[in-house]
Parts: sequence; structure tokens; C-alpha cells
Amino acid sequence: MDARQPDMPELRGAARLAAVQALYQMELSGQGAKAVIMQFRNHEFGYDGEDGFVAADEELFEDLVRGVVDNQDAIDAEIKSRLSEKWKLSRLDVTLRALLRAATSELMQRPDIPARVVIDQYVTIAMDFYDGGEPGFVNGSLDKLARKLRAHEFKPA
Repeated sequence: MDARQPDMPELRGAARLAAVQALYQMELSGQGAKAVIMQFRNHEFGYDGEDGFVAADEELFEDLVRGVVDNQDAIDAEIKSRLSEKWKLSRLDVTLRALLRAATSELMQRPDIPARVVIDQYVTIAMDFYDGGEPGFVNGSLDKLARKLRAHEFKPA
């Protein structure tokens, strides 16, 4: 057994994945953010040595889930602006919608986390869920969004 404590990137990565899962669960079940956040805190997250539990940055997890719920209209508008005219947000698969919402929330509301880190993390999550073109779609969409929302991070040095 590895006694090493997870570092902040690992904890944040786990929080992002859990946020996508929570948003997916909320959309399918109709449960509210408070109930799902409590369920994850009580039954999914834990500490080294606990069987079946995941160490995660619980504050980031909650911030992402609440951020999507509190700002869903603005988040969805940003995502829709990246879709072709033929596509509606409702046509995206539930997991992809949850992933894009969490990532967009993070880009909009967490300037303390570099945009390139956000993009990389959510592309990695997309690769965990999809074998097709979805990771490329996520990468392109988030890159365009980040360049709009955080142009200062992409200016040449």
C-alpha cells in the first residue's frame, strides 16, 4: 500500500471528476446540489486507508457544483456560443454537458487556477469517458472559451 499523501493536483483532479459525476447525477435524478454534495462528502470522499473512498479537494468540488447551479444560464450561454448553429446544448450527451458545464464554471469563476490547467484536466476527464472525437471537441471548445474569458493568459510573453 502506498502511504504517500495525494498532492494538490491529484486532489483537484479527483474533485473535477467528482463534480462531473455529481452534475450528471443531478441531471438524471433531479436531485438538488445540496443533497448531491452531501452524498459525495459522506459516501465518496475519504482519507488514506479507507476502503473505497477517494481523496479529493472537497472545497473545489463543492465550488464547482454550486457554481454551475448558481450560474447555469450564463454557463450554458457560453457553451451554446461554441456549438454550431445545427447543435443545441440538449443534443449533447449528459456526461459531455456536465463536463463542459463544470469546466466553464471553473474558467469563469476560478481565476486562481490557470486556464491551461483547467483545459488539460477536463480533456483528460473526457478521454476517460470517450474514445471518439469528444476529447478533441472539449479541447477546442474550452480553448476558445478560455481565450475569450482569460485573454490575458494567452498573450505572448
